[in-house]
Amino acid sequence: MRISHIPLRLASGAYILNSGLGKRNLDEESAAGLQQMASNAFPQVLDLDSARFGKLLSAAEITVGLTLLMPFIPSRLAGLVLGAFSGGMLTMYAKTPGLTEADGVRPTAQGTPLAKDVWMAGIAASLILDRKNRTKIKEVTKIKEVKVPAPVKAGAAAAAVKAAKKATLPAPVKAGAAAVTVKAAKKAKESRKSKDRRAGRKSK
Repeated sequence: MRISHIPLRLASGAYILNSGLGKRNLDEESAAGLQQMASNAFPQVLDLDSARFGKLLSAAEITVGLTLLMPFIPSRLAGLVLGAFSGGMLTMYAKTPGLTEADGVRPTAQGTPLAKDVWMAGIAASLILDRKNRTKIKEVTKIKEVKVPAPVKAGAAAAAVKAAKKATLPAPVKAGAAAVTVKAAKKAKESRKSKDRRAGRKSK
């Protein structure tokens, strides 16, 4: 777990865990009210007994809270769990009559407590996406750190030398090089003749 994830996971985990612990001894009337609200988004919960629904809800929130607080659980997995939980809460908010304005998005005074759960969805997205970005950064770093073996470098250098030798020079450059070569040959020949003359005079 990265250090930057600690505040996100600690805040959301502690909040959800406390909420789940508070529902352990939920009375049947309160459980029935929560069940009725949840049925607007998930009608299947009506098949459960109110008391059992309250216990399951408490257990679910405790599980999500502990998942976020346990440091050995990867942040991406914790983000997926939190995303599923917050998605359910926001679905219930959107489908429950009286919680949103006529546009279906802005919360009413009654829906504000549930609308605030959007912060959990934001934290979940941060935990999931940050992991992906980190993986990409690692891949780019590994590519940059790849070292070219010595034989490969030597081969590349030899190929460069061969290419330079085979390179064709422009005609003026070739002519200039030839003229310089002829002049140098003439000077060398004259220098040899002068040396031979001096050597002949000394021998006499």
